[in-house]
Amino acid sequence: MVDFDTCRRVMVDSQVRPSDVTKFPIIEAMLKIPREAFVPDSQCHAAYMGDHVELAEGRVLLDPRMFAKMLESLDIRSDEFVLDIGSGFGCSSAVIAHMAEAVVALEQDPTMAENAAAILAEHEIDNAVAVTGTLSEGAPQYSPYDVITIQGGIERLPDAIGAQLREGGRIAAIFVQSPPGECRIGIKQGGRINWRMSFNAHAPVLAGFENRREFAL
Repeated sequence: MVDFDTCRRVMVDSQVRPSDVTKFPIIEAMLKIPREAFVPDSQCHAAYMGDHVELAEGRVLLDPRMFAKMLESLDIRSDEFVLDIGSGFGCSSAVIAHMAEAVVALEQDPTMAENAAAILAEHEIDNAVAVTGTLSEGAPQYSPYDVITIQGGIERLPDAIGAQLREGGRIAAIFVQSPPGECRIGIKQGGRINWRMSFNAHAPVLAGFENRREFAL
């Protein structure tokens, strides 16, 4: 039988801490949230390996190091409202809920969204709500958000997502327009998002976040 508590501690000590992740709320959340509960049963054994965990075709749970570094760069505060796009079975939202005031876990796959709601409730994470909707459209009914996270790769950020970020708010996205890809942090200023590179990263591009392809004869 796998000792997941030990796996969790090893993950934090060997993957998260050595990646210059120092903020206590992130470390505490990643030690507390059982990743194995938020993946398909067939993937439980892979939950703590240093790689993405496949959730469905083209969809992954970001690897622990990458996800933790994203959170370190965002510096989410306890009074902030977060939109977590592509939350899958809810693992990322569960971790973020540990440091934010509230989280909207957006997932367009109805089965994953239903499972996310059930797992979050089972683990008594009551400040995260799972909603179903098109990822590239965000969740405007609850906006504006102080922070937006995107749990997958993007080639472009849809205007609808940027519009839901509060002025002065922050967004994290993994841009994969060219290898090796990079995680960028954006800050909304004067109605525009100004991006800076945070670290190299790669993930499958989420549906609706691809570059628009122009047809030409």
